[in-house]
Amino acid sequence: MTNPQIDYAAMAAQWRAERETTLKASRTELLAQLRALGISEVTAEYEGYGDSGNVEDVTMQPAEVQLPEPLATEVGDFAWSLAYHHHPGFENNEGGYGTLTWDITGDSITLDHADRYVECSHSYVEGL
Repeated sequence: MTNPQIDYAAMAAQWRAERETTLKASRTELLAQLRALGISEVTAEYEGYGDSGNVEDVTMQPAEVQLPEPLATEVGDFAWSLAYHHHPGFENNEGGYGTLTWDITGDSITLDHADRYVECSHSYVEGL
C-alpha cells in the first residue's frame, strides 16, 4: 500500500484563498448594511488565550446607533475571522489580543494586534 504525497503547502494556500474569498464576501455584505444604518466606524476589541477567545467589545460611530441582531453577531464574527486570518493560532497558549478599526465611509480596516509569549532564559553549568 502506497501513501500518496500530501502537499501541505498547497492545502494551506487553498484554505487561505478560500478564507480570503469568504472574508471579502462578508465584508461587502456587512459594509452595505452598516452604511445603510448610517454607521461611519466600527471598533472591535478581541482577545484569545488558553486555546479559546472571543470579541470582547464592538462599538459604533455614531455611538447612538445600535446594531440589531443578528448583525451585531455577524460584525463580531467578521472581526474575529479577519484577525484570525492575519494571525492564525493567536488564541493558543498565552494568546494574543487586538483592535480592529473599520472606517466604514472609506472602507479601510486597521488591525492593531499583539501576541503574548513566555520568555525563558536557561543556563547549565557542570563541574563548578
